[in-house]
Amino acid sequence: MGLTLVSRTDCELCERFLEELDALRVSAPLPPVEVVDVDSDALLQRRWGLKVPVLLLDGTLVCGPRLDAPELLRLLRL
Repeated sequence: MGLTLVSRTDCELCERFLEELDALRVSAPLPPVEVVDVDSDALLQRRWGLKVPVLLLDGTLVCGPRLDAPELLRLLRL
């Protein structure tokens, strides 16, 4: 299973989202998170644009713009 955080450079909400993921990692064995800049890819920009940050699990939306830890853990079956 792969987690992807679609974010943007200099995005305070994105940074907070990543910090919350790191805090959750202390109590749950999360898979590695790939951070992708939405502005680096035209398709990502069209799809997510101003909706960042969003967390994807194998390309499917989990949550955003705030971390929904219970939903993430449910989907990961943790």
